[in-house]
Amino acid sequence: METLNSIFGAINGVVWGPLMLILLLGVGIYLQAGLKLMPIRKLGTGFKLMWQGRDRKLAPGETRTKEQEGEISPFNALMTALSATIGTGNIAGVATAIALGGPGAVFWMWITALVGMATKFSEAVLAVRYRETDSTGYHVGGPMFYIKNGLGRKWLWLAGAFAFFGAVAAFGIGNTVQSNSVADALDSTFGLPHWITGVVIMVLAGAVILGGIKRIAKVAGKLVPIMGILYVLAGLVVLAINAGQIGDAFGMIFYYAFNPHAAMGGFAGAAVMAAIRFGVARGVFSNEAGLGSAPIAHAAAQTKNPVRQGLIAMLGTFIDTIIVCSITALVILTAGVWETGEAGASLTALSFDEALPGMGNQIVSLALAVFAFTTILGWSFYGEKCFQFLFGTRSIMLYRVLFVLAIPLGAMAQLGFIWLMADTFNAMMAIPNLIALALLSPVVFKLARAYFNGEEVLPGEELDHDKS
Repeated sequence: METLNSIFGAINGVVWGPLMLILLLGVGIYLQAGLKLMPIRKLGTGFKLMWQGRDRKLAPGETRTKEQEGEISPFNALMTALSATIGTGNIAGVATAIALGGPGAVFWMWITALVGMATKFSEAVLAVRYRETDSTGYHVGGPMFYIKNGLGRKWLWLAGAFAFFGAVAAFGIGNTVQSNSVADALDSTFGLPHWITGVVIMVLAGAVILGGIKRIAKVAGKLVPIMGILYVLAGLVVLAINAGQIGDAFGMIFYYAFNPHAAMGGFAGAAVMAAIRFGVARGVFSNEAGLGSAPIAHAAAQTKNPVRQGLIAMLGTFIDTIIVCSITALVILTAGVWETGEAGASLTALSFDEALPGMGNQIVSLALAVFAFTTILGWSFYGEKCFQFLFGTRSIMLYRVLFVLAIPLGAMAQLGFIWLMADTFNAMMAIPNLIALALLSPVVFKLARAYFNGEEVLPGEELDHDKS
């Protein structure tokens, strides 16, 4: 284990170094500038389209139009993407960022989210634009397909690299990290052994995952909105109790984003670079903008309009980080216990418990369990599609079974190494995707411009970039 920790630690230091910060923020800023801040300006339009994109049952004898081709509704595509993003990153990840990078890390999480809205928009636009239909008649898409179909066969190696990293990363960020965090939380709160938690999650997740994307989307479409709203409401109750400290919390966030924080209490201190590194890393871990995961879900949406789905997709980053992560961060900073040396989900639970004694810990544990469960569902689909790209449609069931069997193993494994592994593969997924987004940005800009000028460009119509 020590050898593996050393190997992944060395790789992690490289892939999460200055290059990754430049790539993530650089590509996001470039896309946001090229879109003339449209993702921020059109936030209201995105919410309107999301509401309109809810699942509607067909009348007897009615069939979906060509415009509605796809397996799941646009709303459920967003909920599937959110099911994978709203997870331990929102509870444990935010706390880890503050514990290691100080309050200033929250500011850099926000920056990552604002530029990430443009990244997420672009990912979904390209996913719908370049998706394919597999041998079973299902729509498949994501970075591996927009690299293959948008950049051409000479870039096929890059598509394969993304698919490999995605298939492996799903076992980390989307499986073992989630089950381990839940097992840890339920053990500390209710005294439940790790192996029992692992087996229960395996059985429940397996019943959904083995049913494929339609069953995953149906469950996500119900669980994600309910649990997300309940968690935000619980956080708002805590903030109402701690109202007198909210101003100081914002002051710390903005001050320590640009100034080092000295060691005090159980807090080891943090330089500005640490605030940026952990803010960006945990921000990406939470909202996944730039990883290339969410477009795999959006490619299955019942739409032929890439821009409409892009406007819905970008809401995932806003909801995940600007709303949910901010609630967690403010609860932690207003509770005044972030300097105790605690980290991860236990710090978040301790912060909730300061305002709601006897209840706060249980609220966090239950929220973590549901969030992690839905994350496992969403990431099983992402990993499956990556595996399918590499090995064909027949390999899907094999991947699903292996994914489900890994859940209890993750619940009983060492948390530190799992976080390190997940963090590393996150970055390795992001690199091929960010390269593709930069190269295909002219397509995104042209599609967006045409849409807002009332000149929609639908799949099948040629773009100048496609000729190259």
